Amino acid sequence: MSSQRNSAIELDNVGQSFESHQQQINLFKDVQFLIEQGQSYAITGPSGSGKSSLLMLASGLEQPTTGQVRHVNQGQYQAISSLRAEIGFIFQQFHLLAELSALNNVALPLKLRGDKHALSTAKQWLEHVGLGHRLDHKPSQLSGGEQQRIAIARALVFKPKFIFADEPTGNLDAKSATGIAELLFKCCSDNGAALVLVTHSQKLAARAQHQLNFEQGNCVWLKNEKRSEGHE
Repeated sequence: MSSQRNSAIELDNVGQSFESHQQQINLFKDVQFLIEQGQSYAITGPSGSGKSSLLMLASGLEQPTTGQVRHVNQGQYQAISSLRAEIGFIFQQFHLLAELSALNNVALPLKLRGDKHALSTAKQWLEHVGLGHRLDHKPSQLSGGEQQRIAIARALVFKPKFIFADEPTGNLDAKSATGIAELLFKCCSDNGAALVLVTHSQKLAARAQHQLNFEQGNCVWLKNEKRSEGHE
């Protein structure tokens, strides 16, 4: 069965490098792939191989040293910035606002969109991630795992079309990690969203339809990327 997907993010021969002690360090180069709505992708590899950098580039939060990252909409190329309102990002370091409660941290993306039901929707999402009893707590009053679940709820609350997650289960116990994984993949399936995650967990990576492994600057697909064409 095939389905038409109109929106995608294309990485066209993307490379990333930086200078360290007057030496040019190449994280990766010539990375080429298409991130399509409704598909899930896992990026794996050792620490320092460039996984998180690729995630930042693909989401438009950073610019590549070489190549282009573009939004493909109904066959037309657009700037990746045109997708900003449709991208949810789960940061490894959470990036919660210290002065806001859990409820207001999650509601913030909806409030910025003028959603009159921001607080009630945010409450529902906190209940989804098992934190309905922590609505009024600020980040400093929460554990690392609880902060991570708030960051995940905040990224998903507006039902983005593209979800990027940097080690989304890294600070969670096994039971919580399984629950969050279910939530991420369900959101991808229910909303026709793309899910792109960086993970050290082979169990989590194996759930994705496509897996890209980084090793010494080389990127290797470990699963058949042809599945991204929508055939089952």
